[in-house]
Amino acid sequence: MPHRKEFEQTLVLIKPDALKNSLTGYVLSQLSEFHTGLRFAGSKIVYVGQMLAEEHYAEHRGKVFFPSLLEYIMGQLHYPDEPWKRRVIALVYQGVDAVKKIRNICGPTNPHIAREKNPGCIRALGTLVPLKDAAGNIIGERMDNLIHASATNEDAEREIKLWFAPTDIPPFMRAYPTEINQAHYYFKDGSLLLRHEPESMCLLAPGDIAWKTDIDTLRSLEKGSETVGSLGSVAAKYLMNTEKE
Repeated sequence: MPHRKEFEQTLVLIKPDALKNSLTGYVLSQLSEFHTGLRFAGSKIVYVGQMLAEEHYAEHRGKVFFPSLLEYIMGQLHYPDEPWKRRVIALVYQGVDAVKKIRNICGPTNPHIAREKNPGCIRALGTLVPLKDAAGNIIGERMDNLIHASATNEDAEREIKLWFAPTDIPPFMRAYPTEINQAHYYFKDGSLLLRHEPESMCLLAPGDIAWKTDIDTLRSLEKGSETVGSLGSVAAKYLMNTEKE
């Protein structure tokens, strides 16, 4: 079996501004196995709905730039009149020092700092956008920095489990424990259901393979006990590409 370090993984999101500016090929070439020594473990094209956006940026809830962050990752800012173009490319890279290697190639989060300190990095091509209130006063700024990369191994695990189901990743490349689900779980109007109701959507059915932490969360919610994860973090993944305007 490969050394455990070979299974280190990180999440990368190619954001709407990179897609609009046709930088996908450039980004992928910078992150290629030739440059990083890392391998693809998963990839998908995602329509980012409200629930997924809020879960991804959960740590920023309540901050002045939070609404703009959601509009950004959902593609609403770069494709305001073309919802069919709104998407993000989500990738999992795997290998030794995956988090560090990808972060180094991406560069500093702030594009201005990226251009100053690491002019050859991906985010050096990004920009800062001022945020204004209803009166036109500048109240902050949003960083259109083209790409997201997990900051730590802990962040990588949370983010990969948010954007990818186990079956999106080949069996021998799954870095986190999975479990075969034994119950029916449905989702409707932000609530967990154990039986199908009209307009409810199935999260998991018996026999489905899921992250163990997701099943633990659902079981805890079923019992009304405290959970580590949230229902949103589970539903956002298993209902991915089902949300509509």
